[in-house]
Amino acid sequence: MVDQDAGDGDENDAPFEVNSRVRVYPDTDAEARGVVVEDFGEMTAAGVDIGDNHFADPARRWAVLLDTGTLVFTDTAQLVSE
Repeated sequence: MVDQDAGDGDENDAPFEVNSRVRVYPDTDAEARGVVVEDFGEMTAAGVDIGDNHFADPARRWAVLLDTGTLVFTDTAQLVSE
């Protein structure tokens, strides 16, 4: 899969933006189309574990409203422009 984060080195450059049409999970059985509705920005991806209890997976950068009406949260590598 192509690294969508590759660019000119400017950390403020995002490969997608709010209102962009995208394909989520491209070239898989779960592929779907939708629109980016939120960019949560770059953040450290870390899950939340306290002791033996797992509370949350790492945060995802993008919120995408699929054409089916479902909201999904994805990382940049899980998107391609439509």
